[in-house]
Amino acid sequence: MEISFPKKIREIPYNYTSFSDREIAIRLLGKAGWNLIEQLRSERRTGRSAQMLLEVLGDIWVVRRNPYLENDLLDNKKRRMALVSAMTHRLQQIRNRAENNQKVLDLLELAEGSVKKFSDWFVNTASLRNRALKSFRRITRSDNIDFGGLARVSHATDATDWRVAYPFVVISPDTEDEIAALVKACIKLGLTIIPRGGGTGYTGGAVPLNETSAVINLEKLESLGEIIYQNLPGVDEKVPTIHAGAGVITRRVSDQAAKKGLVFAVDPTSQDASTIGGNIAMNAGGKKAVLWGTTLDNLYSWKMVTPDGDWLVVERQNHNLGKIHDQETVTFKLTRFETDGKTRKGEPEILSMPGQSLRKEGLGKDVTDKFLSGLPGIQKEGCDGLITSGVFVLHKMPEFTRTVCLEFYSPDLGRSVSSIVDIVKTLNTTEGVLLAGLEHLDSRYLKAIR
Repeated sequence: MEISFPKKIREIPYNYTSFSDREIAIRLLGKAGWNLIEQLRSERRTGRSAQMLLEVLGDIWVVRRNPYLENDLLDNKKRRMALVSAMTHRLQQIRNRAENNQKVLDLLELAEGSVKKFSDWFVNTASLRNRALKSFRRITRSDNIDFGGLARVSHATDATDWRVAYPFVVISPDTEDEIAALVKACIKLGLTIIPRGGGTGYTGGAVPLNETSAVINLEKLESLGEIIYQNLPGVDEKVPTIHAGAGVITRRVSDQAAKKGLVFAVDPTSQDASTIGGNIAMNAGGKKAVLWGTTLDNLYSWKMVTPDGDWLVVERQNHNLGKIHDQETVTFKLTRFETDGKTRKGEPEILSMPGQSLRKEGLGKDVTDKFLSGLPGIQKEGCDGLITSGVFVLHKMPEFTRTVCLEFYSPDLGRSVSSIVDIVKTLNTTEGVLLAGLEHLDSRYLKAIR
């Protein structure tokens, strides 16, 4: 007896996701399983066997795509075993009706393997959670470790709204000092580490890609220091600086600087929600990048935890207090420390590169070069470590400022672009005039920020 599959778009029950039947079948049974399903569609139909198989796939899918159901079954072994027993019973019923059809038997073998994998997942996950909880509790408070459905769902994506997998756990440490030890613990447990700040990124850097991901949420690292005038290496005059933890909202730094008549040059559109750690990891810019560059240009130093759980402090030397690509040679000092943050590892490393190699010519907003001559942390989107804090240089706005709004009526965007380029060239060659910001406002942009 063959399994029949009516030609409908979505036949797997309980599928409230955007995944098609094909995508679900491939995930649970592999491509071979989907090919068998397609082949069996054209054979004699009975309907009942197909329905039972699709119900099994639906049961697995609805649970694995819902952290609340996963947690419920993890906490209730009796209920979980009843579900697995029901799925096994359905598959046995299909086997009884198979009439030695080899395609059906091959498909059943794949389905039984998927049910076993589903059942084993709960046992393995419960064990891993217990080990993780014991390990993390030695480093941070228990209530900073969250396996709950709400935490996992809310940390499954960022501003991209891409959803690939739910994280295994969300950790929200209280202090910067906890981060290195947490990274070490995650490595020992075999977890993939995802740093997260405000979740405002549009590149997917905070999106977990597998179910054994540990999201380390740095929003609690919200210490914001006072403005300090200090001597930076290679700079003659004292420079106003401010220290900010990775979880500080960008707007807070701007407001702190403004109270003293100073300017914090990092002002992305997301500044009311984005955090300092994300700004550094993404090399965020904004309107003021035209005058003072992006985050990279305005950093004196930053502190981060490397992928092996050690500390790294990066300090810029001979800061030009302006756009970094205007400096002939840019130099950074890299100092590494053990997990305790105190014991230095080896001698500091000096990293130098031509300033022009860091950015394409233009308005000072280019962030296409992710490598940046091997400079750690900055613009790496969290892929080479976790940014925990940074020290920024602040600026003073000219005494008189003017805002000019240009409205272009032509549908030909090329004409407006050439006009803007000419305006920028004119301002750059006019003595006593500085172009402090440049923002493009079209109808879609205005709609987005309303």
